[in-house]
Amino acid sequence: MAEAVVSFVVERLGDLLIQKAVFLKGVRSQVERLLEELKRMQCFLKDADARQEEDERVRNWVSEIRNTAYDAEDIVDIFIRNAETKHSIFKKWMDLNKIGKEIEAIQIRIQDISKSRVTYGITNIGEATNSANDQGIVGFQNDTNLLVERLLRKDQRRTVVSIVGMGGIGKTTLAKKVYNDRRVVDHFQYCRAWVYVSLDCKPRDIFQRIINQISLSSECEAERTEKLQEDELRDFLHDFLKEKRYLVVLDDLWKSEDWKYVANAFPRESNGSRLLLTTRNKDVALHADPLSVPHTIQLLSANESWRLFCRTAFPGDDPESCPLELRELGEKMVGKCAGLPLAIVVLGGLLSRKKKSPTDWAKVLNNIGVHLSGGKDGVDAMLNLSFIDLPPYLKSCFLYFSLFPDDHVISVRKICRLWVAEGFIPQQDGRRMEDMAEDYLNELIDRNLVQMVRMSTNERVRECRIHDLARDFSIKKAKEESFAEIQQSIASVHSTSSSTNSRRHGIFSDFERYASNKHSTPHLRSLLFFKLDDKSCQVSQLDFVYKCFKLLRVIDLDGVEIGRMTSSFGKLIHLRYLGLSHTGLETLPTSIGNLTSLQTLDVRCVKNVPNVIWKMENLRHLLVDGRTDDMPLQIDTLRNLQTLSGIRFNEWGDNDLSKLTTLQKLKIRGKFELEWVKFSDSIAKLENLQSLSLVIQSLPSNRFTSEEQSPFLAMNSWLHLYKMVMNGPIVQLPAAHEFPPSLTQLTLQGSGLGRDPMPILGNLPKLSTLRLRTGSYHGTAMQVSSFGFLQLKKLQISDLDRLKWIYVEKGGMPRLAQFQVIEVDCSIYGLNHLSHLHEVDVSINASSRFPLIDGLEVFPGLPNWARSLMSSSDWHHTWRHTGENKGVIHFYRK
Repeated sequence: MAEAVVSFVVERLGDLLIQKAVFLKGVRSQVERLLEELKRMQCFLKDADARQEEDERVRNWVSEIRNTAYDAEDIVDIFIRNAETKHSIFKKWMDLNKIGKEIEAIQIRIQDISKSRVTYGITNIGEATNSANDQGIVGFQNDTNLLVERLLRKDQRRTVVSIVGMGGIGKTTLAKKVYNDRRVVDHFQYCRAWVYVSLDCKPRDIFQRIINQISLSSECEAERTEKLQEDELRDFLHDFLKEKRYLVVLDDLWKSEDWKYVANAFPRESNGSRLLLTTRNKDVALHADPLSVPHTIQLLSANESWRLFCRTAFPGDDPESCPLELRELGEKMVGKCAGLPLAIVVLGGLLSRKKKSPTDWAKVLNNIGVHLSGGKDGVDAMLNLSFIDLPPYLKSCFLYFSLFPDDHVISVRKICRLWVAEGFIPQQDGRRMEDMAEDYLNELIDRNLVQMVRMSTNERVRECRIHDLARDFSIKKAKEESFAEIQQSIASVHSTSSSTNSRRHGIFSDFERYASNKHSTPHLRSLLFFKLDDKSCQVSQLDFVYKCFKLLRVIDLDGVEIGRMTSSFGKLIHLRYLGLSHTGLETLPTSIGNLTSLQTLDVRCVKNVPNVIWKMENLRHLLVDGRTDDMPLQIDTLRNLQTLSGIRFNEWGDNDLSKLTTLQKLKIRGKFELEWVKFSDSIAKLENLQSLSLVIQSLPSNRFTSEEQSPFLAMNSWLHLYKMVMNGPIVQLPAAHEFPPSLTQLTLQGSGLGRDPMPILGNLPKLSTLRLRTGSYHGTAMQVSSFGFLQLKKLQISDLDRLKWIYVEKGGMPRLAQFQVIEVDCSIYGLNHLSHLHEVDVSINASSRFPLIDGLEVFPGLPNWARSLMSSSDWHHTWRHTGENKGVIHFYRK
């Protein structure tokens, strides 16, 4: 990690010499010498991170280097802050003199550290250098069958079935396999839920998540349940489950006390209901149900371990494709994993990035022995080895996950922007830093250190998370390296073990008390708040931020209620990421215009935004949705802007748009038809624009009818646009050739179309995703021609209350894979022509209880086309409630 820190500081000092040359002019030569000293130190650090695990002398030496690099960065950052905020020439001269002396002191420290390498006998460092996904499940078939049989027994007593085993052994993987087994799905299809519990058990959150999956009523009912107290929510859930046969999975239950808190939510009716627990503690399982014998999960056999290893070390290849010259080395390494699936997967991810040579594999084998001899268990040893193997640029990115709560689903877009703001992503000609950040994330996923949660239709990762054992490791390592610390309660805030050198804080609770605490971390670079529940989710004022943390680069308060924001925020000149969305903040101070280093400004739902954004020339992402003020914003100075969301049409026209050459994503609202030609021309000039969302305000009454030409023409000049959302009345679609030629994703909502849109949209040559939502079409019929939608893969039709039937001619939509029909009561003909279709969702009115006839549930109002899928042996289905007397059936092909 020291190599990563020094590399980061070297790059940052180099950037500062260019960007802040005017301030560093008087000490430029000294900073350059410091830079050279740090670069020389780098060559000795390539091995040091690995060797510090086995040699305390190396560990202390590396720690000194890391701390010195941090101090060097602090000195320069403090000087620049003072230079930019002080106007007295005398004070600036004094600061210049001071920084010169401090840099000389740092250089002496580095030279002493370099000499101590020989003094301490550290002589071999630098002489040699080393250059999550849902894996195919191996094993567990016997375990799966045993558990399925226990869940489906005719015993009507409410039973708790527990899976017990150590961390990383595959409890969650086995539970998922059981939960998704067709026999279990069919038996409990009307009432199933899965919740992660984790060490920090929050009963109210657990109850709410179960309700969200099985019983959410109307939107009003959803809002009502969110306002209930914990005991009221528990009673609500209990009453809903009382007359149902349910299956609820409580994954990763740690303590018997946690079971006590949640147990009363689950009725004891004798109707065959089941709870499935995963836990590391056998006592928890016995406490939950003394009459149910816990299922202790066994380690993988040697054969199963080898198969899993091959699947991860040689992804995409034949599982038995390991070269003969590597097999013996591979088997030895797999043997050291002792049958632990997580350890094997991490090892496989590590070796998948290595050369397939005996020399490289032998080095990994030797290193495994070092870590295991240090007392680490298999998973921890593999995680440590994989971390050491990470290139410097990935180590900081991985440790950043330590700041996020347990089981937190993380937006890829957000974490990439945070990495960029932190300075983890280098600037390279011709590449967006955000694209490079995505590449970094994908590499961490390939190494099985991060797990993919959700992908977009164009197969880009959109959400991710980290396994709890990998998170535990990252938290420990981040604290050791003074990289970051999390504070889950006020007790941890006051903990004497809290490092005064920590560079980042993740705060999960007691926000108000954290704000009022006396902080001893003046060099903090990032402050992230996470709203996990409704308790202590407010900060009355933010004055403490500038008083305590003058060097901040990142502050994110998304969802935390803020009383006020003072002008002192404008003095945080190093700030690059400011997240204030959904904070209840009414007005931003004009001083934020001084944040000229800012890259991301997320102020969604802040009502009043002053016209000072134009000063932020480094801004890359501006989110101002939800403004209610009349203040027009000047934005044409933002030549690095990539994302602009929430701008108004009148503001757009008042700016010189030819300067926004880097803009890629735009969301804009207004009455476009009044000056459509001018607007269309402005969009055509944005050669990098890929995504456009139009929030169309109401057309003048009787201005257009369904017989007249659409005002939204000449979009065919938008050559690079591939994604478009049109939300609002357009009445008539333009001809197919008027649409952007590269369009792959289109969403229409509130369009008010009177004519069937399919003949026009079916001729869009590259369209792969189409969503027709509420109010987009008022007709009764849709027809897809035999040559329509040749590239379409996903079709969503929702809330079209007049639609009665859809007909798909043979040959139409030949690549359709996903079809969603939500809140639409219509007949569909021609589904049998769609050979690539493998997922269908249909909403249905249904009673909360279903009569049983020969073991088949009767769905009131189920359309014939859905009944045919249900009766087909090619299709399976699951069911979930989405509202009072409403639900969704999910059909899928295996």
